[in-house]
Amino acid sequence: MSDCLDSWAVLAWLDGEEPGAEVVQRSLDQGRPAMSWVNLIEVEYRVRRQHGPAEAETTVSRVRELVALDLPGISRMRAVAALKADHPIALADCFAIATAAANGGTLITGDPEIVDRAEHLPCPVTDARVPPDPETA
Repeated sequence: MSDCLDSWAVLAWLDGEEPGAEVVQRSLDQGRPAMSWVNLIEVEYRVRRQHGPAEAETTVSRVRELVALDLPGISRMRAVAALKADHPIALADCFAIATAAANGGTLITGDPEIVDRAEHLPCPVTDARVPPDPETA
């Protein structure tokens, strides 16, 4: 089973916000986690707002080298629509959930909107706000 990152996780990693940054780095060290293009675009616009277009471009290039980006097709978009209809979760978050589920992976996030509903979602969720267990390092 592989990991999947959402924008919350990547932004925590970029900002060095612990424990999220460590959780994401461990996933990156183990391979190329999946990520929806929708979530990378969310990272881009947030970096662009805070740091400008040059930093956003650098960030997108850096992340693209480290993750397996997933461009959603029609069936994935329909899965997102079903998730959005069934859960009060942001649309971009639904893309992260659907991407993790489609890849048989675990979604890494610290977004309470997702974590608080984890037991009702079609994929396992790792709460990146919780420090990783040193026993599994």
